[in-house]
Amino acid sequence: MDFDRNEQGGGLATSRRGFLECMAWAGAAVVWTLGASGIPSSRALAEYAKPKRGTNARDLHFVQISDTHIGFDKDANPDTVATTREAIAKIAALAQRPDFVLHTGDLTHAQKPGAFDTIAGLLQETKADVFTVPGEHDVFADGGKEYLQRFGGGTWGSGWRSFDHGGAHFVGLVNVLEFKSGKVGTLGAEQLDWLAKDVAHLSASTPIVVFAHIPLWAVYPDWGWVTTDAAQALGHLRRFGSVTVLNGHIHQVLQKVEGNATFHTAMSTAYPQPAPGVGPGPGPLVVPADQLRGRLGLREVAWVGKPGPLAVVDTTLG
Repeated sequence: MDFDRNEQGGGLATSRRGFLECMAWAGAAVVWTLGASGIPSSRALAEYAKPKRGTNARDLHFVQISDTHIGFDKDANPDTVATTREAIAKIAALAQRPDFVLHTGDLTHAQKPGAFDTIAGLLQETKADVFTVPGEHDVFADGGKEYLQRFGGGTWGSGWRSFDHGGAHFVGLVNVLEFKSGKVGTLGAEQLDWLAKDVAHLSASTPIVVFAHIPLWAVYPDWGWVTTDAAQALGHLRRFGSVTVLNGHIHQVLQKVEGNATFHTAMSTAYPQPAPGVGPGPGPLVVPADQLRGRLGLREVAWVGKPGPLAVVDTTLG
């Protein structure tokens, strides 16, 4: 499969109730399908293997998986390899093979010894091409050197990338290198300058799909669930008719629509985190063992062929 790589070098004032109303506990793996109109949409990954009546084969679809945290073995999930493998088995079993897989970071948990080897092997089981961006847990120990050695092929700078496929332009951004000191996401001037040049040649009708680890909207700044210079990045994308932004990091599904951009966060295959503002802070949320897979799950996103918000239907590993 050929991918054309481009080689050009406000806080949200939302109440806790509002967050809870817009949140759905759902999946870590997301199948995104893009049709001729350029707007991605979705249906449940568990249903993806079922043929759609009266339709032709999809133009493009891909899978998002996030926050596998290989190396984590505490009470919230003593076996993250097992739950990651369950999600990947669902992907590998799809009737229509995904064009590629996006992993939106925290492949490992604090770069535990051997963790990158393990996740690399697991991702091979998807039987698809894989594109990644790092999470903060992938760069804590060495500033991202091991991550780049393992997954940095075809990237720029600290691991950002872009490619074209199926009529859409995909941009992977890195916003985790300053997290250890600042506890928030940051892109930085060099990457923002690269982004501006990367999209300058594109027609405004080109669908844009951005993927990064920390959300590019202010989910909950008090917990660091924000990227400080996201507005500058999104400013470079304002002229495009369709912008879809995919993130991980918060281990739960939230959605926001703002202007031309639709933002989606994904769940983890490892463990849940609390809802924004619920409890003392973010971190692994321990639930009864028989409920864990009900808090980890799968989501498929399918093309509907007309403008409008993404239609997302989610299911859980349970």
